[in-house]
Amino acid sequence: MTKNNSEISSENRSGNKVGLENQIWNFFTSVKLTVVVLILLAATSIIGTFIPQNGAEELYIHKYGEFFFKFFSILDIFDMYNAWWFMLLLMLLSINIIICSIDKINTTWKIIFPDKVNFNIERFRHLKHKEVFVSGQNIESLEDKYLSFIEKSFGMALKEETDQGVAIFGEQGRWTRLGVYVVHLSVLCMLAGAVIGSIWGFKAFVAIPEGETVDTVFLRGNDVAVPLGFQIRCNSFNVLFYDTGHPEEFKSSITVIEDEKEAFTRDIIVNDPLRYKGLSFYQSSYGVDSAKSVVFKITSRESGMTYSQKMEAGQTIDIPESGGKFTLSGFVRGYNFQGHNLGEGFVGILTDKENLNKESSTQDNSKDDSSAKEDSAKEDSAKEDSAKEDSEKNHDQSDKALSEKDHDHFGKDHSEEDHKNDGITEIYIPVKFPTFDKMRRGAFAFEIQNYEKKYYTGLQVTKDPGVWYVYGGFIFMIIGCWITFFMSHQSICVEIKRRTSAGCDIVISGIANRNSHGMKLKVAKIAKKLSSIKSNQKIERV
Repeated sequence: MTKNNSEISSENRSGNKVGLENQIWNFFTSVKLTVVVLILLAATSIIGTFIPQNGAEELYIHKYGEFFFKFFSILDIFDMYNAWWFMLLLMLLSINIIICSIDKINTTWKIIFPDKVNFNIERFRHLKHKEVFVSGQNIESLEDKYLSFIEKSFGMALKEETDQGVAIFGEQGRWTRLGVYVVHLSVLCMLAGAVIGSIWGFKAFVAIPEGETVDTVFLRGNDVAVPLGFQIRCNSFNVLFYDTGHPEEFKSSITVIEDEKEAFTRDIIVNDPLRYKGLSFYQSSYGVDSAKSVVFKITSRESGMTYSQKMEAGQTIDIPESGGKFTLSGFVRGYNFQGHNLGEGFVGILTDKENLNKESSTQDNSKDDSSAKEDSAKEDSAKEDSAKEDSEKNHDQSDKALSEKDHDHFGKDHSEEDHKNDGITEIYIPVKFPTFDKMRRGAFAFEIQNYEKKYYTGLQVTKDPGVWYVYGGFIFMIIGCWITFFMSHQSICVEIKRRTSAGCDIVISGIANRNSHGMKLKVAKIAKKLSSIKSNQKIERV
């Protein structure tokens, strides 16, 4: 009976479908896929180590140039661990592990949980390594003792009659074959934790000056603000230094404020973060935010005298020897001088004594001008009241007079601005260069003797909801590796053979799915124990 074309076509489509499914299945169960994906993950991780992640665009352009910056940006090299292709590699590895486990678990399950436990005596007889000794007792007196001993040592024992006597079988550790699947589960947990942390977690930074409170942090790389949902306050910051000047230890006293109430206070040091509501606050950096006060050493160029003056930001002092006035604007972390950053220091406004005299004279003239303007305004008002019939004429004259007055007013303001620029100098007094202000060659030189620092603490803030999956993966990894490398499925056979003369031959052999050398040692110990058994002797477990 022949098949028609439609039946043949249907069978071909079915065969192609099955063939395609097998190809896909074989692809994901391939060890080559595992090796290739692991190599790619290792290579990309090395790249991510050499190329800084989540940095500023200016840094990348300066280091790699415009072309490579755009090329790396397209491939998400600067945020590699969140890139779509990196996630794809993790997904491929996960699918590979899952399908490989499914492909092998059916066979392993049947070995662990057989319908009936069977032993093949011929398998043990063909083993090269055996322990053999002769016992003067008969089979009947030994078989029960040996059976009891094997049962105690292995947990289960079976006795079978053979053509040469009796064989006693024992085994333990069938379940240890699941160790490799525990390792697979651990890898999947760690991969899941990495993906969850990448998608729903973040890394941020916040700088908190002493005594101030914040409720927002900023993501690294793009400075996007992320609200915390609570407030944190930096109560104080302390730093200890080595004799070399390098920091020995720095710590922050942090208070968590929830619903306008202080929840708790604790110190944060390096490698001892504060954890609260799924967020971890690490002590990352520190710096000088401002100065509470500063003590200046003021040196007169004319007399050579030095004076000490303590100041705070915004304060104005009279310079000794009638040298003018000095106003301290405040502390700055950096100051650009001819293309060079001079670092931390103080900025102030210096007004010399000649300019002070001009300002005093200008203020007096300004008062006289104001009085004259008021008198003129009163006269104009009186004229308008007495001559309403000539309003149009008076209006034109008033416009002309106001125009002349406005011209004079703006001219004086402009000249006053010129006087402000003349004799008023912004000076910078750096911390690292004490004699820097002497290069100004002014009448007085300022130098920093001491200043009280106000620090800020830099905290790295991380949210990683996948961290518990990673921790669980490490626990499973340890358990799985212990089972896989230090435990095994062991089977033993003790065969008691009849002799033509009195007594019997005892042959002991064993097999294990791994660590065969350890199994040989165990067989030798059992043989030594069994060879020492005498009539009515109690046997201890090995």
